[in-house]
Amino acid sequence: MKKIAILSAALLLVGVVVQVSLASSRSNDSVLKFKTMAPVTGPFVGTANPIRDISGGGLPWQLAKGEGELRSDGSLEVKVKGLVLFDGAPVPPALQGTNPIPDFKAVVSCLTTVNGSATTSNVSTAAFPATSTGDAKIEASVALPSPCFAPIVFVTSTTGAWFAVTGR
Repeated sequence: MKKIAILSAALLLVGVVVQVSLASSRSNDSVLKFKTMAPVTGPFVGTANPIRDISGGGLPWQLAKGEGELRSDGSLEVKVKGLVLFDGAPVPPALQGTNPIPDFKAVVSCLTTVNGSATTSNVSTAAFPATSTGDAKIEASVALPSPCFAPIVFVTSTTGAWFAVTGR
């Protein structure tokens, strides 16, 4: 009988350790991994057609590459290469193919609930340096709402206009 009690206690202890281990690993699961981003163009330029309450930049942009990951603890990494103003009209010739913005931010947009009603929650990182050729690496942590449904990640100006968004 004593052996059964010891065996039961050991199995219970193993079960608790496994549950704690699984809970720890789940607490930092990937919520969104992306290998593509799309630059602001067409009808999304400016304030006429915001996405999740975020207006597009005032001119069209182009992007060589954008990727990143959002984890369930709010850890966010975004890398962009060649995020520059469009190399053509209507961008003024002196600005075409350049990034005149010294710092980018990332914004995570979630659909969530507040007092039982569906709403959009946008949370922003601090500013991160960007090169004149449009390269930047954003590593930050944001306070995700709970729940955070259908997250979207934007690269924005420090004033909040978006230049690139998850998608293609």
